[in-house]
Amino acid sequence: MKNNKKKQKMHVKIGETVKVISGKDKGKIGKITKILHRSSKIIVENINICTKHIKAQKEANNGKIITIAMPIHSSKVILQSTKKKIANP
Repeated sequence: MKNNKKKQKMHVKIGETVKVISGKDKGKIGKITKILHRSSKIIVENINICTKHIKAQKEANNGKIITIAMPIHSSKVILQSTKKKIANP
């Protein structure tokens, strides 16, 4: 069967500053870099950082350990005012 999920309207846009209100990164502030509409998730820079181990592809390439920002649900963030330094309810 086909997945007929509709795109959800988001209360935030790319480039806006947001504050995390729940989870392990509660209270942190960051800028939105990507929006995943179908799953209602967003990627915020320097929030929800995970380490990823990359396997070596050939003998010449060495394996790597990198850190990337993983998506969080859009309901866990609130807009942050850049002028007044307060969260907008």
